[in-house]
Amino acid sequence: MISDTATSKVWVAVSEISSDPIGLPVTSLLIHYQELALKGGNRAWFVDRLVRNLREACAGLEVTEVRAVMGRVEVALPHGADPGPVLQRVLRTFGVANVAVASLVPPDVQAIGDHLLASLHELPPATFRVRVTRGDKHFPVLSPEVERRVGGRLREALGWPLDLKHPARVVHVEILRQAAYCFTERHPGPGGLPSGSSGRVLALLSGGIDSPVAAWRMTRRGCRAHLVHFHGYPIVSDVSQTKARTLAGVLATYQLRSRLFLVPFAGVQRAIVTVARAPLRVVLYRRLMLRIAERLARRCGARALVTGDAVGQVASQTLDNLAIVGEVSRLPLLRPLVGMDKEEIVAEARRIGTYETSVIPDEDCCQVFAPRRPATSAPMAEVAAAEAALPLDDLVAQAVAATEREDIGPAWAPEP
Repeated sequence: MISDTATSKVWVAVSEISSDPIGLPVTSLLIHYQELALKGGNRAWFVDRLVRNLREACAGLEVTEVRAVMGRVEVALPHGADPGPVLQRVLRTFGVANVAVASLVPPDVQAIGDHLLASLHELPPATFRVRVTRGDKHFPVLSPEVERRVGGRLREALGWPLDLKHPARVVHVEILRQAAYCFTERHPGPGGLPSGSSGRVLALLSGGIDSPVAAWRMTRRGCRAHLVHFHGYPIVSDVSQTKARTLAGVLATYQLRSRLFLVPFAGVQRAIVTVARAPLRVVLYRRLMLRIAERLARRCGARALVTGDAVGQVASQTLDNLAIVGEVSRLPLLRPLVGMDKEEIVAEARRIGTYETSVIPDEDCCQVFAPRRPATSAPMAEVAAAEAALPLDDLVAQAVAATEREDIGPAWAPEP
């Protein structure tokens, strides 16, 4: 979360700097990436995707340019612009390792020192050090020498004590070809790979806590996650559908847009109840869900299915039942939460902003006709016999035909 206080602390150092004589923007967000730098010959493609995503994320805000610059990405702001709204959106963009609100000065040791003296003099005294990175290796002064000169000026003029090992404040200077970027704080980003760089998946989205986190984890790996929600309306209320839309909007703030499929499932459940004894019903529900999801996935070009299963969390998620449910899918079945416990999943849901919606009470479709004691190891012979008595192809086709599709944009909201 980026609070108003955290943003204002950074802004104090740059808000009163006037435009410099070479026409550089007063302030930029300087973005670093990590995993993208390891992509070898494909790095340029991933960086280009990150730049395009950042442009889309910042649409409608005060941004003059988004560009790749010497192993970094710069989001340039006009003079006097508040970086807070832009910073919030950048910090939800996958591929961003960290971001700094930086002021730009000419790439000259004297100009760097002048700027830092002007921008830092109102900050309270603290131990400090200057850390310089030369992105432009043709810059004539080596990094240690720039650190020595600039640090010496700051110590003499401001009276701050130097501490090279454990400073309370680090003054960063990154020297590139066209400018030097100066800042005192980095904000950690979400990391991962840029959205859309790893293809499409179709994630099963319930109204609960786990499945939105599973979908988020796949989007962090660069997948564009389409979402499918199975609902029991009109047997139950439409609250779960409303929740699914809201969750899709939260996920869209990370992946820029979400496609949501709403599948009426009550008819399928009625059919299952007529042929299966109660303990088997949840396993049969989930097998039919995967069949329907696979049909939708192939239509929308998704290459895998994603669920929020975690081993042992509920009766349908024992190893035996996971195996029986998963065998019906001919697409890869991904379970990003499989080794997590509930506390870990809840903590991640809170952090990414889905928890508040997930805990709103609703009537999940799997609760319709749910048994009091579901089987923890459903006998495969009984499952097969029950399915043999069902018109599986017709049930899948009818559910797919009745599915509604909604395209949902990002719910730009304050950080959770």
